Amino acid sequence: MTKLPPFTQVVETGIYVTDLEAAERFYCGILNLRRVSSQAGRDLFLAAGRSMLLIFYAPETLRGETVPAHGARGPGHFALEVESAADIEAWRRHLTEQRVAIEKETEWGQPDLRSIYFRDPAGNSVEIITHGVWPV
Repeated sequence: MTKLPPFTQVVETGIYVTDLEAAERFYCGILNLRRVSSQAGRDLFLAAGRSMLLIFYAPETLRGETVPAHGARGPGHFALEVESAADIEAWRRHLTEQRVAIEKETEWGQPDLRSIYFRDPAGNSVEIITHGVWPV
């Protein structure tokens, strides 16, 4: 088998929602992600650091008119990275002020390697994780 070049990063992550307006209020208003583009009733594309979070209304993406049909059923999961445990604390306070329930807080073997988990309006599991938890 031919040796292939390694992947350097995940460029985009896609999640599926039932209400694009609620998703935009949550991700842009509460999580402060920047809207790059959107198509009414179909998708919302947001900048998350050097990566893209693609939010799709699944009944439209399952039709496969623009790109191959794709979608998911049930809640998905993804993680947004921050630099430090202090950043996690700032996000925990902000989310609590915004009445977003923290579902779980986890320490990954060291006090500075942490995660917090919460749900978006569609039920997707969102994680904020400190740099260094994964060796990438």
